[in-house]
Amino acid sequence: MTFSSRRRPRPSPEPEDLPPGSAASVDPEPDPESVARAILLRQLAAAPRSRHQLEEALARRGVDEALAARLLDRFTEVGLVDDAEYAQMLVRSQQASRSLARRALAQELRRKGIADEHAQEALAQVDDETEEQAARELLRRRWRSGPGVDPQAQARRAMAMLGRKGYSSGLSSRLVREMVDDRGRGLDDLEAEVD
Repeated sequence: MTFSSRRRPRPSPEPEDLPPGSAASVDPEPDPESVARAILLRQLAAAPRSRHQLEEALARRGVDEALAARLLDRFTEVGLVDDAEYAQMLVRSQQASRSLARRALAQELRRKGIADEHAQEALAQVDDETEEQAARELLRRRWRSGPGVDPQAQARRAMAMLGRKGYSSGLSSRLVREMVDDRGRGLDDLEAEVD
């Protein structure tokens, strides 16, 4: 008599035979509310999010709209979701790190689903003087000079870059014109004047 090299699978134990808390004793169908709550907490642990972003994350995972709304209301009530604070933080960080103008910041807030009232409050922290200073600093950092650099091409590139950052064409052209005019004095003199 020969024995087969294959082993017979053991019958899996019944859930009541397993010790409580073991991985196999866990309910195979988790509670939808627990799953949705876990999704929200993971999203918020990764980075601050707007209510709209969290709604989209829950919708992508197939969470029922009513359940999503109820959980988001509760998260808002306890302060885990605060679109006004999120808008303030987003404006500060994007203006500082990416040198975005108010117009580009407003687009970013709309994209994140921030209500107009919260967006206007957040954008109020960027006044004309702050915006011009940020544009001037950005232009100073990105300006290239030296032999072989065509001033007209440099000016066109600078105008396009400022436009992408949301700065008005009037402000952009004035700052680029100043940079081109000051180029004759030397970049070191210009940097000393800007600082």
